Amino acid sequence: MHTARFSRRKSSGFGRCTLLCILLLVQGAGTSSSWGSPEQEEIWLLVDTTNLTIQVMRGESLLYKYDNIAIGSNGPTLSRRVQDETTPLGEFRINRLNPRSRFHLFMGIDFPTMDDAARALADGRLSPQEYVRVSNAWLADEPPPQNTALGGFLGIHGLGAGDEEIHGTFNWTDGCIAVTNEQIDELAQWVSVGTRVSVR
Repeated sequence: MHTARFSRRKSSGFGRCTLLCILLLVQGAGTSSSWGSPEQEEIWLLVDTTNLTIQVMRGESLLYKYDNIAIGSNGPTLSRRVQDETTPLGEFRINRLNPRSRFHLFMGIDFPTMDDAARALADGRLSPQEYVRVSNAWLADEPPPQNTALGGFLGIHGLGAGDEEIHGTFNWTDGCIAVTNEQIDELAQWVSVGTRVSVR
């Protein structure tokens, strides 16, 4: 996983009215739920950051479970910052696939969502300017920017040439969710762009 560099930006004095207008425009959009409500037969992934598993679900039925996954070395969080090596909790969608990744296969998620951006704006992790960038991307149905103060370039991936023993012993990633090369190949049979990923 590659993380973006954080650079401080000077505030240009966004007013409350401007932010209120933006919030009204993006209400109901820019979260992974904007892809549509889950259907009974929807295939989706449940990532359990406590038990370190990925479950392939069809509706509420378990189809398959992968054990011994690895997450960010600093654990899961709802308050991610760039380069803090945490895995974001929340509801996401797969928005890109890279079979030429150095991690064997990379399935990118649509982080940050508008939920992530709203929390980060409220607690000061994200500037108003960066919030506008995230909201504009979601409103335009484009991938969210990956170089804000929240970081990016996150997803589910294999090990590539990495050490399986280290993988099985430690949470070692910069924030991604890692599985073995064999597991990511199997997951690819269930996953496509648009697949829901619930990280809990």
